[in-house]
Amino acid sequence: MYAQPFSYHRAASLEEAVKLLQQLGEDARLIAGGQSLIPLMKMRLARPSALIDLNFLKDLGGIQRHNGELRFGAMARHADIENSGAVAAVPILHDCAAGIADVQVRNLGTIGGSLAEADPSGDWGAVLLTLETSVRCFGPKGERTVPLEEFLKDAYTTILQHDEIVREVIVKVPPKNSGGAYVAFKRSAPVYATVSAAVQLTLDGKDSCKDARVVLGCVGLTAIRARDAEAALRGKPLNDKIIQVAAEAAREAVEPQADMRGSADYKRALAAALVTRAITIAARRARGEHVEAGHEYAGL
Repeated sequence: MYAQPFSYHRAASLEEAVKLLQQLGEDARLIAGGQSLIPLMKMRLARPSALIDLNFLKDLGGIQRHNGELRFGAMARHADIENSGAVAAVPILHDCAAGIADVQVRNLGTIGGSLAEADPSGDWGAVLLTLETSVRCFGPKGERTVPLEEFLKDAYTTILQHDEIVREVIVKVPPKNSGGAYVAFKRSAPVYATVSAAVQLTLDGKDSCKDARVVLGCVGLTAIRARDAEAALRGKPLNDKIIQVAAEAAREAVEPQADMRGSADYKRALAAALVTRAITIAARRARGEHVEAGHEYAGL
């Protein structure tokens, strides 16, 4: 199937992109990497009357570390993040970027486009919710910066007004003795995960958990923060018993729907298993170990 006809506009600046959104009306859409929007257009699940291309705004593609923050321009590609030396200090970000879909998607897809799409099966939402993340938006009234928890409202829904654009994603670098891990279970590289688990820990010494964030993806209308699982870890030694309690709390937090990827019960069991694995890897990384993590595939 082919997309319905649309007009194409190349923005030369953020200001011009905002003006085009205002002029072209509610049916106009921004296009960054296009890895989410174009497939929807081909299936006619999205029918924009106009596309406004942001790919020629070079100042939106940078990745910088400054004053304890990582700043990602909205047009930073997944592959750029995967290969960034600055990002290597926060392993959970590398886990995410390195495992998204296939090489073609990683070379074209962008962090800003992914967050603006707010796909509940996407990777970045779950991962960035484990960190102190904010989104800088630009519109006709200027800029505003909002926490990611407030930016993501529902499936495919954010706080962005029609004439606002994601300009930058800001992530606070975790403190010393921290480690994170992102594990997503998939049938194959190009498809969405069946379930994903993101965990970020800070240790007090080598064994006790000082702070924790646990977020599950693909099991609800938005990424789900498992607060009871976090509470089960805080102030406790990270032994097998405590990790099992946290995993069971994560199982109870999810709201999966049965589909071609599996039954609801299967997804709950998978969520618990992935959280167990992610906690274990995150703890080892927080202790200074080098441990591989990322996407896992059925049958491998």
